[in-house]
Amino acid sequence: MLSAYASTINPADPLAALEVGDRRNPDPPPGWVTVTVKAATLNRHDLWSLGGVGLAETDCPMILGCDAAGIDDEGNEVIVHAVIGDAEAGGGDETLDPRRSLLSEKYPGTLAQRVMVPRHNLVHKPAELSFAEAACLPTAYLTAYRMLTTKGRLPKNGAVLIQGAGGGVATAATLLARAMGARVYVTSRDAERRRLATELGATAFEPGARLPERVDVVIESVGEATMDHSLKCAKPGGRIVLCGTTSGHLAEIDLRRVFFLQLELLGSTMGTHAELVALTDFCVTTGIKPLIDSTYPLSRTRDAMAKLAAGEVYGKIVIEP
Repeated sequence: MLSAYASTINPADPLAALEVGDRRNPDPPPGWVTVTVKAATLNRHDLWSLGGVGLAETDCPMILGCDAAGIDDEGNEVIVHAVIGDAEAGGGDETLDPRRSLLSEKYPGTLAQRVMVPRHNLVHKPAELSFAEAACLPTAYLTAYRMLTTKGRLPKNGAVLIQGAGGGVATAATLLARAMGARVYVTSRDAERRRLATELGATAFEPGARLPERVDVVIESVGEATMDHSLKCAKPGGRIVLCGTTSGHLAEIDLRRVFFLQLELLGSTMGTHAELVALTDFCVTTGIKPLIDSTYPLSRTRDAMAKLAAGEVYGKIVIEP
């Protein structure tokens, strides 16, 4: 079957490790099923894998991709939950299973014509979402949803700051938070990204700017460059929820602000099967449609990855086998 895969790892030039070609069809073990992929999407995780982050050379060749929507072996339209883990081992949360992994780390991923997953990782795809829209949900949108709800505990009529407008999680968080009725503030160094964020209903600022109010929740994926600003923008008792460190991971924190204002600094990674179901229902109820930047055939995955690597994306890149 046609697949996009890491033939090796290359920290200096990740795209040089990418190949598009034939790989063997999946042979699912008991309890697993095969899904015919109708749409998949790209994530920074794919570039990290090509560069050797979370993927060893001994694990290659490895089919990339975490997100997919398609048709299972019984003819059902489904969304694939990318977290392979045991909820019981994680105290009811598979993302806390010490042995959990994502598709494309230990098991072949979704950038292929077919993918195998545990049957319990399938979520019903509603008719209200296209395959392309549904394929946007399992990573970026699920991460943002968990950050806003389970971790951030966004109150009704609350306020949110989202650092780094334009990234996958940041864009998802903007759309979701607005649908939740929140006042949404975003930052970006790029004027065009600030303009696009305002079209999604946010109020946009340059990094480090003073906000009109302190916020209940900060969605933080930038890290080192924005962490001080995030702490200063949180109201007493507020939550700073961190899912990434694109600018660096060694941020200096004024601990006095943390304890005096009783701030919560919370890590968040992906989401659970139950949260993906809730997110899907939320999209249907509110009419939210994930923002799609562009669509490529699987045969042009290299072009799509190059666009992602160049930072020329606003929304999700969809890959259609």
